[in-house]
Amino acid sequence: MTTVVKFHKTGGPGVLSVEEVVVGKPKRGEARVRHTAIGLNFIDTYHRSGLYPLPLPSGVGLEGAGVVEAVGAGVTNVKPGDRVAYAGGPPGAYAQERNMPAAKLVKVPAGVSDEDAAAMMLKGLTVQMLIRRVYRVQKGDTVLFHAAAGGVGLIACQWLNALGATVIGTVGSDAKAKIAKAHGCHYTINYSKENFADRVRKITKGRGVPVVFDSVGKDTFHGSLDCLQPRGLVTVFGNGSGPVKDVDINILAKGSYYVTRPSIMIYTAQRADLEASAKELFSMVKSGKVKIDINQRYALTDAAKAHRDLEARKTTGSTILLP
Repeated sequence: MTTVVKFHKTGGPGVLSVEEVVVGKPKRGEARVRHTAIGLNFIDTYHRSGLYPLPLPSGVGLEGAGVVEAVGAGVTNVKPGDRVAYAGGPPGAYAQERNMPAAKLVKVPAGVSDEDAAAMMLKGLTVQMLIRRVYRVQKGDTVLFHAAAGGVGLIACQWLNALGATVIGTVGSDAKAKIAKAHGCHYTINYSKENFADRVRKITKGRGVPVVFDSVGKDTFHGSLDCLQPRGLVTVFGNGSGPVKDVDINILAKGSYYVTRPSIMIYTAQRADLEASAKELFSMVKSGKVKIDINQRYALTDAAKAHRDLEARKTTGSTILLP
């Protein structure tokens, strides 16, 4: 029997239940992975709450690392004993063991720990998608990154700094501002105390920024538009404060702005894209230019508490569950 965390109805963290299930043999194209660490991400709370609906009952979690225990017919990219990691689903990472589509797995190179791999795959691949593919940040660019002290934000601040960009980051407290600065954020804005759009305009001497990376959503979207240069881009990749709704598209005309809602699932749907993105991420981590800060560890069976802390903004950096 294997311990898993599932939910049978949507709602708050209390709907998560710890259960014992039997993991069968991997089917064709699948590999059975014994998790050594599991990543916690905001999208897990969106699935649990019903913001992103899933068929019920459902597993939860999209990111993990561990060891391949067995493979099904036709699997050639991994073999038993390989250290692997994945991000992007299907949901069900909150488990001691699970069967996964082998095509979703990437081998973890020497020099990267299982815990780091579990903590960085979804967040790190998200950063790679945002700053290398959605908007290819160049040396000398000044960018705005919301939630700069979060798991994605801390990876992004380091990576952007390594690229030679100037990073303006929003945070929710002075303590988080210190964390963001320590990871390469050049300017921090505590949006609980000041208007971030006004401050961005002051920092950029009225020019604005070419791109805003926004995972907060409802509370920051309109302000993000006000931070842009003409023909600038807001890339909304999360809904920390709730989804952006009922937007009049004509508001984009004031600066001929662009808005996109990228999905890591789409950007890594092709095996070649997944491998290339993971290779670049692992390279940045192995080089030391990006360090993964795992600031919270919870037992798998404490997943509900982990969700509560994440939604209450009590966490910084990356969080993992340990089976």
